[in-house]
Amino acid sequence: MTTVLEERGSISERLGATGTANALELTGVSKLFGALAALSDINLVVRPSERRAVLGSNGAGKTTLFNCVTGDFPASTGTIRFFGEDITQFPPHERIRRGLRRTYQISLLFTGLSVLDNIYLASTGVSRSRFSFLRPRRDDALMASAENLVRVVHLEDVQHAEVSTLSYGQQRQLEIAMALAGAPRFILFDEPAAGLSPTERTELIEILLGLPQHMGFIIIEHDMDVALRVSESVTMMHNGRIFKEGSPAEIEDDPEVQALYLGGDDG
Repeated sequence: MTTVLEERGSISERLGATGTANALELTGVSKLFGALAALSDINLVVRPSERRAVLGSNGAGKTTLFNCVTGDFPASTGTIRFFGEDITQFPPHERIRRGLRRTYQISLLFTGLSVLDNIYLASTGVSRSRFSFLRPRRDDALMASAENLVRVVHLEDVQHAEVSTLSYGQQRQLEIAMALAGAPRFILFDEPAAGLSPTERTELIEILLGLPQHMGFIIIEHDMDVALRVSESVTMMHNGRIFKEGSPAEIEDDPEVQALYLGGDDG
């Protein structure tokens, strides 16, 4: 039987390890759907607070990579570590509890509620009071947090508006706010610029660049300009494999990347 002291010791060791560990570390990760290999032997290391872009044409395996990291699709082989802890077999909610968040290509919002209510519910969902049905008080800490997130994503003017009345770009900004609920340690952004106008893309860049410096993220994005402006490192994928890695400048100037990315190969 495990004693209390042994349990406390193991927790201390885990917390000590996560202090110096990589934010995300994938080793030999593959994902098979029958005979189809959507991911093949992915080895990826992302440092704490690092901001990385994952690029590639349709079918390159980018979203499947996110799904394996979040647990939406369990990896067929390999190991996934999050701040030093092996989360390979963890269900999605356990990964969320450890501070991993993501956005999706398709909006997942409560369209009949206000902007502020959506963010408040997201904050409540990752808190210890997530099962409480009491109305929030004026001094509710989660409501204060939700109001702060409204400002972070530039939605102050519409915070009391029903989500169904928002523009598409504003809804994408709201999704970012909901992913930020509960002070996550790392976020996966899945094509946040998709469908945005040039003006909305500029605002998205401002929001992402304005996130706290300690908060790392990976962004999947077809808009190469957005991806390269908000990231410090880039991973290029093709046919379920990592094709190339480097700085934004190195990737942008690479002739093989240009041929693959601009050539319209759906891989």
